[in-house]
Amino acid sequence: MKRTVVLTTGREKDILMDVTSLQSDPIGIVIFCHGYKGYKDWGAWNLVSGEFARNGFAFVKFNFSHNGGTIEKPIDFPDLKAFGNNTYGKEVADLNSVIDWSNKEYDAPIYIIGHSRGGGIVTLVAGENTNVSKVISWAAVADFKERFPVGEKLQEWKDKGVYNVLNGRTKQEMPHYYSFYEDFIENEMNLTISKAAKSIRIPHLIIHGNMDEAVSIKDAYRLRSFNPNAELEIIIDTNHTFGSKHPWCDNFLPKALREVVDKTIYFINSSNKL
Repeated sequence: MKRTVVLTTGREKDILMDVTSLQSDPIGIVIFCHGYKGYKDWGAWNLVSGEFARNGFAFVKFNFSHNGGTIEKPIDFPDLKAFGNNTYGKEVADLNSVIDWSNKEYDAPIYIIGHSRGGGIVTLVAGENTNVSKVISWAAVADFKERFPVGEKLQEWKDKGVYNVLNGRTKQEMPHYYSFYEDFIENEMNLTISKAAKSIRIPHLIIHGNMDEAVSIKDAYRLRSFNPNAELEIIIDTNHTFGSKHPWCDNFLPKALREVVDKTIYFINSSNKL
């Protein structure tokens, strides 16, 4: 059973979520965070939610409030102004709000999963939110700061106030306002993934494909170095999205993503004594 929830946070924009569960008393709540230029219904994510539901979990996936989607049009990016005004801090706040909602809605452990940029966000939150029982990152970035422009490109961004990135799928010019960088610098201590990972005291699983073209596999090894207690799983012969793409028209998961899901469920169900 899948239901849609609009979560009002009291901040600028509401959060659109869906919850997939086959039972009223799930054994755990799995919260999934999408990545950069992503959204909750991208590719095979809906099939992923079904797999977790069949294993007894309630699977919560949501659009970050400033991902560029709207409540009425959650797929693709009709609200480019919101996209341009997004920050890492807003995504951290969004995830904490979804965790708070889940904690009130269910009496069950909470596990958080993040893909790509979302993997960085769950790492930040796992180091501080005591309602989280385990954290899993899929193809996660290890450092937000290094992904910003530097030198002349950074100065050009500052001078113009915005730079645009072409979305290859939708052909939209997606804006990034300079305030994004300013917000990061102002809040850098709270948005440094290495610092957060070192403070994680709950079971932590890092999964990465060895042929990731978007986030180097080196990031997985760096994340593991920040938290030596973390488990690291390398998926062989697969890319950043583990063989998935958008649209995903098959009714089954690609092989690599199936392996990712199976390893994640096994990790969640195991004792993981630190």
